[in-house]
Amino acid sequence: MKKGEDYIGVCVVYLCHDGRGNFLFAKRRDTCRDEHGRWDCGGGGVEFGDTIENTLRQEILEEYSTNIITSEFLGFRDVHREHNGKKTHWVALDFKVLVDREKVKNGEPEKFEVLEWFRLDALPAPLHSQVPYTIEKYKKELSS
Repeated sequence: MKKGEDYIGVCVVYLCHDGRGNFLFAKRRDTCRDEHGRWDCGGGGVEFGDTIENTLRQEILEEYSTNIITSEFLGFRDVHREHNGKKTHWVALDFKVLVDREKVKNGEPEKFEVLEWFRLDALPAPLHSQVPYTIEKYKKELSS
């Protein structure tokens, strides 16, 4: 059985920032599951028996090779999409995460072409399909 396809998957999604209005995005390689060549903010599935906090910490360490300074829970989203012709359903737990910009490195070069910092009013294109809605939903929290 596949998480997100055969049953509802739970994931953490994080918008990492440097405390100066810049947010970290990764350009997805064609070796990612989907949305190749699109800029994404970051996320990962919660495994059975793990905690949300540990998943958040581990995913950021794996993807960006750095630790969390502080994190703020923003809220959740029901994510309904289609992948390889099959409907998927995830519950995304969204976080705003402060990281040390100087310590960020691409921890998964097999998944991400490059990491770059952007201001929310000057985001790259094309974006992952979920990013515009996520940013719009939390616009107030992300700008403070």
